[in-house]
Amino acid sequence: MSMNARAAMLYDANKKSLLVAYLLWWFLGFLGAHRLYLGRIGSGIFMLVVSIVSWVLTLVLVGFIGLALIGLWWLIDAFLIPGMVRKDNMRLIGRLTSIAA
Repeated sequence: MSMNARAAMLYDANKKSLLVAYLLWWFLGFLGAHRLYLGRIGSGIFMLVVSIVSWVLTLVLVGFIGLALIGLWWLIDAFLIPGMVRKDNMRLIGRLTSIAA
């Protein structure tokens, strides 16, 4: 098997799906699952922590501010997801072509 064929197979096995990213965004987006899937670990964990802390703080009404900010971030991510998927897949191509070279 040639290195190019191997790189193509690795790409197909590891590329990120736009559909999966949007499904994660829709169902678990407030927890940052789509960001974790797309390799944005720091912002995904930050989104998760802010969501959890905000839910806890809703008992004293302060948490609604955090939830509003997460909701806005969630809406903005709807427009950013295609670029994030493309960027992650391009990074994967770069890694695989350096291996194949």
